[in-house]
Amino acid sequence: MRIGIDLGGTKTAGIALDDDGTMLARCKLPTPRGDYDATLNTIVAAVKQLEDETGQRGSIGVGTPGAISPATGLFKNANAVCMNGRRGHGDLEDRLDRKIHVANDADCFALSEAVDGAGAGYRIVFGAILGTGCGGGVIIDHRVLVGPNALTGEWGHNPLPWQGPEEYPGPECYCGRKGCIERWVSGSALAEDHHQAAGERLEAVEIAARAKQGDPQALATLDRYEDRLARSLGSVINMLDPEVIVLGGGCSSIERLYDNLPVLLQKYTYSDQCDTPIKRPVHGPDGGVRGAAWLW
Repeated sequence: MRIGIDLGGTKTAGIALDDDGTMLARCKLPTPRGDYDATLNTIVAAVKQLEDETGQRGSIGVGTPGAISPATGLFKNANAVCMNGRRGHGDLEDRLDRKIHVANDADCFALSEAVDGAGAGYRIVFGAILGTGCGGGVIIDHRVLVGPNALTGEWGHNPLPWQGPEEYPGPECYCGRKGCIERWVSGSALAEDHHQAAGERLEAVEIAARAKQGDPQALATLDRYEDRLARSLGSVINMLDPEVIVLGGGCSSIERLYDNLPVLLQKYTYSDQCDTPIKRPVHGPDGGVRGAAWLW
């Protein structure tokens, strides 16, 4: 049995899968805010609940925000800031009395889609999360690609490619720089761009709904968004050349992306033709927790 735990900002989800991916049990617990020990205890409680329900002991994978620094073994870059600078991996192994795998939540999403989702059957899969932030994961032959700095897939903190004069230097990012891809193609960035242009605050899905009804300002916002996203994904293709790109996060529900991005990518890839498919996620919000289970 494979157990996956997805540590989210408001909830901690757990799932138990058998070897062919069939769900055996699932659970959901509230995530404590700003309390390191309580957060670890919640993960342990989720594992116990799944094992009690199935009567089996499982392997454990945990998807978390941020990453574990190869240099120190401590968490870094997590928006759950109570985890940063702590040895969460080792502390969890002590509490669970077994070896576990821990990976970034974007890596878990990408792995889930690569194993039995939209990326199944492809060797090289890039999972691009377009939600509150902008993350990514690279999967090769069903394995998460991890580099020496634990930064693989962090495309969101490169500058937006081919910026126009009206885009430079770009909005400030929490990482301390300006013009990061995350501040142009995340769902929150889409909403902010629409507010700046149209003077109206709407969520990304509302903007997409307005555009579908023919609203000219919403259409203009999505036109800008798609061109920026195509530039950003084009740079990923130029560097990695994945066999498929699977979109995740709230913006992955915008239907027109799957028609328009393949056309726009022809302008931004260094090739006579770009044949990289852009796919919808199969597992939706379960991608992270399923991917954590597949870490083993």
